[in-house]
Amino acid sequence: MYERQYLLGTSVARPLIAKWQVAIAEAEGAEAVAHGCTGKGNDQVRFELTYKALNPTLKVIAPWREWEIRSREDALAYARKFNVPVSNTERDMYSRDSNLWHMSHEGGVLEDPSQEPEKSMFRLTVDPEDAPDTAEAIKITYEKGVPVAINDVQMAPATLIAKLNEIGARHGVGRIDLVENRLVGMKSHGVYETPGGTILYAAHRELESLCLDRDTLHFKEQTALRYAELVYFGQWYTTLREGLQLFMDYTQETVSGWVKVKLYKGNLTIIGRQSDNSLYREDFATFGKDDVYDQQEAKGFINLFGLQMKVKAMMEVSDGGKTRYAAPDYSKFKRD
Repeated sequence: MYERQYLLGTSVARPLIAKWQVAIAEAEGAEAVAHGCTGKGNDQVRFELTYKALNPTLKVIAPWREWEIRSREDALAYARKFNVPVSNTERDMYSRDSNLWHMSHEGGVLEDPSQEPEKSMFRLTVDPEDAPDTAEAIKITYEKGVPVAINDVQMAPATLIAKLNEIGARHGVGRIDLVENRLVGMKSHGVYETPGGTILYAAHRELESLCLDRDTLHFKEQTALRYAELVYFGQWYTTLREGLQLFMDYTQETVSGWVKVKLYKGNLTIIGRQSDNSLYREDFATFGKDDVYDQQEAKGFINLFGLQMKVKAMMEVSDGGKTRYAAPDYSKFKRD
């Protein structure tokens, strides 16, 4: 997840598209590949880094950078001149990207981040205010970190995502409005619809909290930030991304089980989780007596854990001093 909200729907798609561009170019004996990126955004980087990684001999044609196209109005005029069918119009100037994972919206009224997005702009999700008045609970099953079933019905990956998109969309789940930092240095304002991905991300996170030990979970969270940057920056085909992938895959060996999620008017609530690999044990966590944890041992642990703090404080109080955290002497202050 990039910058706490964006589920990388466009970012992760570009290396895949570019991979097949290169494959087809090679099959056809072409000398060049082309993309329609504007020259101001991230996608030009994502496409071209992939070209470089897979076939650096291919020439890149980027009309927005090379021709007299400097705006969406220019692009529409060019399309009309040469009878190129496009879905955009002057009335609907949004730049959209759609795939199995999400739909993004940029441009138009969104160029002013103080403005609320138009209700008519959204394509996947129903407005939360118009969503059903009854909540819906679903169960998602994972095997080694990979979702495999909804409500105990096994599904292929693409089918499962499409089904979750359908369920989440009708409850208005998965909308985000984000001002993000582009790789090229400027900020951009976009709105994303990722209903299925939002459900999967939340459920997967809850299962990890059950199955991963503290140190592994915390380090994975830190590493995930760097991984997300690599994907956002178009650095999919890099040694670092591949190395991090090995770590990520290893952490998922025990992440199997199910999570129940309740959806209601744009909100998502976790209502249950279970795993045979769960590290949570009620008999261990209880405040009662058990054979795993002796409460008397806590005293020694606290003494050792806080030893450096104690030594620092002892140095400060030597020769009659006080620690820097000592309460002030209020007797020195006069009342008005």
